[in-house]
Amino acid sequence: MIRDTVLGEELALETAAGLFSPGHIDRGTLAMLSVAPFTPGMKVMDLGCGCGVVGILAAKKCGAENVWMSDVDPKAVEIALHNAKFNDVSGVHCVVSDGFDNVDAAGFDLILSNPPYQSDFAVAKRFIEKGFNRLKIGGTLLMVVKRRDWYKNKLSAIFGGVKIHEIDGYFVFEAQRRMAHYAGKKNKTARQLPQT
Repeated sequence: MIRDTVLGEELALETAAGLFSPGHIDRGTLAMLSVAPFTPGMKVMDLGCGCGVVGILAAKKCGAENVWMSDVDPKAVEIALHNAKFNDVSGVHCVVSDGFDNVDAAGFDLILSNPPYQSDFAVAKRFIEKGFNRLKIGGTLLMVVKRRDWYKNKLSAIFGGVKIHEIDGYFVFEAQRRMAHYAGKKNKTARQLPQT
């Protein structure tokens, strides 16, 4: 059992062997949470939720009904749901999903992710591209990682810019959706007006 106070909220979390950071709340996650702009009523996605620390904290700040959590690992989702109930935020939406595949919501104000550190960046690439499409205009993606350059370049290409916070040896990337389409792509659906 992990017991900690984060952003003024007391959390008690069951974990299990094989889940990410089973002995304590990961420092990178804490770095990301330190810049998360939670406000009541905000629609939030915890992408790759693990035992649920990010989503549960978001639920305490924003309202459980406004929070979605997903993880590819069924055991993680089972534990996250247990932890949500134990921390009095059982109204969260939590599903087994590879990224956003089984998430039926969009229009998020905030998506948070501490993605797996893959050398080929395939998971992070999908999280960034699909995350952009699930944010509302003005919504923010927060992502914490140990590497800088690839994430800076990818987020800038998709969002048109990124703010980088260096906290406790981690890079927390903050990217806001300001347009309907990726920064590097033209609107292919726009129709030409007839000439008169």
